Amino acid sequence: MKIKEIAFIRYPVLDIARSRDFYESILGLKATSVYEGKHSTWIEYNIGGTVLAIVADKDMPGPTAEGVCVALEVDNFDGFVSALKKKKVKFFQKPFETGVCRMAVISDPDGSRIVIHKRNK
Repeated sequence: MKIKEIAFIRYPVLDIARSRDFYESILGLKATSVYEGKHSTWIEYNIGGTVLAIVADKDMPGPTAEGVCVALEVDNFDGFVSALKKKKVKFFQKPFETGVCRMAVISDPDGSRIVIHKRNK
C-alpha cells in the first residue's frame, strides 16, 4: 500500500465568482473543470501533475489564513511578484531568499495564503 500522488488540493472560498476572478485574472490560471451543484461549486485548475480546486460549499468549513497553504512554482519570480504588486494583491510576507529558493506569501480574497515560489538553480 502506498500513496501515488496528490489528487487535489481544496481551497474553501466564500464568494466563488470573486475567487474565480482572482485565481484566473490575477494568478493567470485556467479552469479545467467546473461543477455547480445544489450545495456546492467546485472549480478546478490543473497545475503540473495535480489539481488546485476552489470550492464554495455550505456544508464544509470555510477559509482560514491558518489552514492549508499551497506553494505555486513560477518561471519568473521577480516578474510574477511585480505583476501581483501592480494588481494590488495583499502580501503577508514580502519576497525573501532561503538559500534554496525565493518565496513571497500572498492572500486570496478570503485570506487564505498562497506562496509564490521559485527554486534556485
